[in-house]
Amino acid sequence: MSYQVAYISTYLPQKCGIATYTYHLRQNVQKARRDSLDDPVVVIKDKHIHYPEDHFFNIAIKRDCREDYIKAAEALNKSSVSVVSLQHEFGIFGGEGGKYILELVRRLKKPLVTTFHTVFRTPVPPYTPIQREIADRSDRIIVMNHKAVGYLTRMFHLPASKISFIPHGTPQPDLKGREGFREALGWTNRKVIMTFGFISRNKGIEAVLRALPDVVKRVPDVLYVIAGQTHPNVKRQEGESYRNFLKKIIRENRLEKHVLMIDEFMTEQDLVHYITACDLYITPYPGMEQITSGTLAYAVGLGRPVLTTPYRYAQDLLKGNEALFVPFNDQAGWSEKISVLLSKPALLKKYQNSIAHIGQIMSWPQVGKRYSQLFAESASRAHAESVMTEADNLAGETS
Repeated sequence: MSYQVAYISTYLPQKCGIATYTYHLRQNVQKARRDSLDDPVVVIKDKHIHYPEDHFFNIAIKRDCREDYIKAAEALNKSSVSVVSLQHEFGIFGGEGGKYILELVRRLKKPLVTTFHTVFRTPVPPYTPIQREIADRSDRIIVMNHKAVGYLTRMFHLPASKISFIPHGTPQPDLKGREGFREALGWTNRKVIMTFGFISRNKGIEAVLRALPDVVKRVPDVLYVIAGQTHPNVKRQEGESYRNFLKKIIRENRLEKHVLMIDEFMTEQDLVHYITACDLYITPYPGMEQITSGTLAYAVGLGRPVLTTPYRYAQDLLKGNEALFVPFNDQAGWSEKISVLLSKPALLKKYQNSIAHIGQIMSWPQVGKRYSQLFAESASRAHAESVMTEADNLAGETS
């Protein structure tokens, strides 16, 4: 049967990981479905962003306006959409812990498929009661970490059959263009390590910078590329204090020739080129509970070797490659592993092949097909239930 999906999420042009994720998901589900239905987006608007007058933004929610969530539910119920995809991250919705989204979920009469971008291992107030109710009211739940299935079934007593694992989508690799990308970026004679994403204190970049002087002694042509703007929310609260803190470390250790900070929000194409061109990708996050990471997913999906702290998502994604884990505060460990991998091409190639194998199932076309199948199942089930209800009502009227 033909079906139409409505996405509840932030959306481009907002510079937000969930917005980018939803954009790619929407595009690839439509490609997998192979029909002309235009799927609307119930966009959670940021007051600092100017949104275009696109027709698929016909339902919008001002983040901190409770009434808008109620109106959106009513509009969806009256619409032609067959299934609703909720891209859930606590911070993108209004109210304490993002509780305003419950105003919509409680009133929604369409099948709801929820993607949880954050799942806690143990209950965390005020978030757990909100997530519990969303989980209960969802027809299906999607997670991007196998561990999250167990967390949800244990905390909320959900049947495992209600939860599906679908990996975080990524661009398709283009390793044939790697040397050309390196030449264009001026990296031909450098050993490049890279971190990208919004800059904030929970990224742990200082751990790599403090290990870098020892790496320089062993790998003199090393270059550490830190690509990304300061997170907009962080910038509004504290300006560029963290970026300035990183620059101070660079100056104090005389690393100016070995660190490149790119203060811009990259296009998807530029990002693919930069990651493909690097020799080693790094996520040195200090927080071990992080259940997903779009940046690590992109690096793995693009087939690049990685080093990372062993946070939850990394443990799940890189299972069997634990040699690529480094504790956050282990400065000697960072220095040793970066130096060894950059100095031994055969070893680096071994891990590149291993990572590329993991990344094969993560391309956006593959992810779009998986989502499309789930959406179709939910829409079909809801349609069948509606037909049965109508038949029962008709039988009751004629008896």
